Amino acid sequence: MDFLMSGVAACGACVFTNPLEVVKTRMQLQGELQAPGTYQRHYRNVFHAFFTIGKVDGLAALQKGLGPALLYQFLMNGIRLGTYGLAESRGYLHTNEGTHSPVRSAAAGALAGVMGAYLGSPIYMVKTHLQAQAASEIAVGHQYKHQIFPPQSWKVALAAAMVSGVAIVVAMTPFDVASTRLYNQPTDTRGKGLMYRGILDALLQTARTEGFFGMYKGIGASYFRLGPHTILSLFFWDQLRSFYNTYAK
Repeated sequence: MDFLMSGVAACGACVFTNPLEVVKTRMQLQGELQAPGTYQRHYRNVFHAFFTIGKVDGLAALQKGLGPALLYQFLMNGIRLGTYGLAESRGYLHTNEGTHSPVRSAAAGALAGVMGAYLGSPIYMVKTHLQAQAASEIAVGHQYKHQIFPPQSWKVALAAAMVSGVAIVVAMTPFDVASTRLYNQPTDTRGKGLMYRGILDALLQTARTEGFFGMYKGIGASYFRLGPHTILSLFFWDQLRSFYNTYAK
């Protein structure tokens, strides 16, 4: 569970910080192996880079490489924080006397970091290639022409649904857990619930008894259900409309 929670938390943060990654990538590639003053500075500072990218490449360009970035964050931080959390829960960070060991903590953190970085490195490379892609007038560094999905592909809609699903499941899972428990609770002879008085009571009891993360049980299943469910619903709806318009005339 530590791996999943760490990965999902990192993905949620990544949606908001990815534009800064795009800006950072462009600024770091600007003037590569060129002496100062011998090249054109497309990006003078962070704020100018934001404005320039949004103006020339479009606002959507500030989220370039978001797909690989989310996968990278899920793998790297899921492994890094999850491994460290596992070591902590198993007691590996304490001495035989039960005291906390800074040396063991540092070793566990370093090992977890190396594992996460090693497994995430190939995805980080793809992310960098995509974030560096720019219109010719503001391009910096080598321009790889990667294209994750063909234009108008159903995969674009699926990827978009999976990305937006991060925010949705974080916001909605507690209410989903509460509704599931309300529907499933035992009732008296009059049909009145015996465990919860309502949705707020269900949320409060769950948080008080099982902790904050008790309200996020099943979040992994919710996330991986949401993307396919959304795209399949829209796909079937579009196809049914098409069939109706074709044969109803």
